[in-house]
Amino acid sequence: MIKQVISILEKEVKLEWRNKTAFNGILLYLVSTIFICYLSFNLKRGQMQIDTWNALFWIIIVFANINGVAKSFLQEGEGRMLYYYTLCKPHIILSGKLIFNVLLSILIALLGFLVYAVIIGNPVNNYTYFLLTILFASIGFSGVLTLVSGIVSKANSSTALMAVLSFPILLPILLMSVRLSKNAIDGINISVMNDKLFTLISVDAIVITTAYILFPFIWRN
Repeated sequence: MIKQVISILEKEVKLEWRNKTAFNGILLYLVSTIFICYLSFNLKRGQMQIDTWNALFWIIIVFANINGVAKSFLQEGEGRMLYYYTLCKPHIILSGKLIFNVLLSILIALLGFLVYAVIIGNPVNNYTYFLLTILFASIGFSGVLTLVSGIVSKANSSTALMAVLSFPILLPILLMSVRLSKNAIDGINISVMNDKLFTLISVDAIVITTAYILFPFIWRN
């Protein structure tokens, strides 16, 4: 089972490495969107209000994830899906794609934070909790988008459905991430951040558990 999951993960990495267009497109999206925000607010570096800085950051990261992570099952043809079906169990396919999507989502968030901090400024006080928020938010985003990608891959207008179906499910994770990162920026008491971080981890666990329960039924269809 572990070897099969690793094989799926290696396949995803190799496909992404050979076709760098997708990742380069995400990188271009991050840089251009952040720079447009900088020009639109007509601010010097470090002058944006904290609430605006925080909200814009997570909006950019969410839509970068939708553009990058959501293609997980959308890029698979029906023939390849049938081939996978004859080789291994559905939870193995889900595990390999989910691990890859988590790594990709974390990379997108870290690159986005780096570019965002360089262009607009960096008001973060507690880097530990801010990076933990990025980590667990990326896990939640990946779990939701991987599952929804598997669902909408069965529909004809899958690209249009992706954003429509995923955003309402992503919203609770997004709101908790915004609040937790705001606390990390302000340097609020650690006990308060621990409670909210535990809530975010719990939501991630629910999302991933739901994905493993529902995906075999989606896979059979």
